[in-house]
Amino acid sequence: MEPKNKSILITGASRGLGRALATALSSAGARVVLVARHQTELDFTVDEIRKRGGEAYGIVGDIGNKDSIYPIAGQAAAVAGAIDILIQNASTLGPVPLRLLLDTDCEDFEETLSVNLLGPFRLAKVIVGSMALRSRGLVISISSDAAVEAYPGWGVYGVSKAALDHMNRIFAAELQDAGVQFLSIDPGEMNTRMHADAVPDADRSLLANPDDIAAKVVEVIRHAGDFRNGQRLSSVMEVLR
Repeated sequence: MEPKNKSILITGASRGLGRALATALSSAGARVVLVARHQTELDFTVDEIRKRGGEAYGIVGDIGNKDSIYPIAGQAAAVAGAIDILIQNASTLGPVPLRLLLDTDCEDFEETLSVNLLGPFRLAKVIVGSMALRSRGLVISISSDAAVEAYPGWGVYGVSKAALDHMNRIFAAELQDAGVQFLSIDPGEMNTRMHADAVPDADRSLLANPDDIAAKVVEVIRHAGDFRNGQRLSSVMEVLR
């Protein structure tokens, strides 16, 4: 699917990989709608994209808040038209410093699931119906190796990402004849604020640049038809090499 002239909704888009994706996709000619919780960071990112000649719109909203979902979808459609590509990037680690499951409060677990799983579910319910009616659309969920590897301390985050991956597979199976494709992408370890919060002592020089990952994701979008519906791409840096 060529990004040019497509309407793309990206959650968690004011910094890190979300910001890099918005910049890369707008450079590829897409209309990008950025969703984030913080107005200042969001405005800065949108302004930077527009200064480069891109078409970008910002929506302040919290994916983890049920009442935010319909306003986000409605505003996105109003400014950019029907959404062609939904990128579910917004995410939270849960409580930091990271802690064992036995030391995790139930409320923190619930909050993490609200952002990392229920939010994407609710947004997909609103957006994907329109895609199915038009018999075309792509949903990309940003996953993690913590979804398949049992890392001590990453339990809440890992559980939410594993469930997100499987939800994608179920959506793909249920909508296999509707023309809507679902992919999960594990971007690997990146030099982002989230990674710094999780592993403050990590050697930042060994981590991938979000801009490089975003460029790979753009190529995945362009070649989406080469992948199985519901597929999990375990290392996007290896894809299309």
